[in-house]
Amino acid sequence: MADRLRGKVALVTGGASGIGAATARVFAAEGAKVVVSDVQEDAARSVVDGIQKSGGQAAFVRCNVTKEAEVAAMVAFAEKTFGRLDVIVNNAGVESHLPVADTSEEVWDRIMDINGKGVFLCTKHAIPAMRRAGGGSIINMSSVFGLIGSPGFAAYHASKGAVRLLTKSTALAHAKEGIRANSIHPGAIDTPMLRALIDMEPDPKAAEVEWLKVEPIGRFGRPEDIAYGALYLASDEASFVTGTELVIDGGWTAN
Repeated sequence: MADRLRGKVALVTGGASGIGAATARVFAAEGAKVVVSDVQEDAARSVVDGIQKSGGQAAFVRCNVTKEAEVAAMVAFAEKTFGRLDVIVNNAGVESHLPVADTSEEVWDRIMDINGKGVFLCTKHAIPAMRRAGGGSIINMSSVFGLIGSPGFAAYHASKGAVRLLTKSTALAHAKEGIRANSIHPGAIDTPMLRALIDMEPDPKAAEVEWLKVEPIGRFGRPEDIAYGALYLASDEASFVTGTELVIDGGWTAN
């Protein structure tokens, strides 16, 4: 199928690399007008340039998702640039691998601010725009770590669990307005974030082998694997899907 998002305007936070960049490209290839947002300006502009060179429509706006004024301006930019807002992918996020006893208050606050508060603020400001558009799809990037635990990643687990339940609350509050909200729960995806985790280990090759052990399918996911899940949730094909989790994890949580 082609043009699954024709006529829609989508906003992707954390769009400079990894899952966000792949999602922006897939959405544009399927006909959406895409606003790419990130604090990494050069990388995000490069994503936009690539989309435009491929014949798609895209624009960049810088936004720190923890700052409400910047989030409001980002949504206003999307409406001003492309006339409406139909889809938001709340993808901006950071991680910490530390267990709870080793997690500082500063690290906790940073993770919760970006991963939790950022999704809250972007959702809060997207909803009025989606009302003006007659409905919309909110797609929140959680994680398998929003479903299951592990010995480390304490703040990350907490933030991604919060995203999962905020998504359900949003879905129930706005279902009758034609605004859907769903969360995506990726497994181990080959992104700069995962590679940074692996490379910080004393033996990165051994660390990669250990990470791969959690994936029954036998490989890391690709950013595009997640982007195509987001495409489904953004499309009209998912018009009866709200308040649920789309798990894309290579079988990790089936264990």
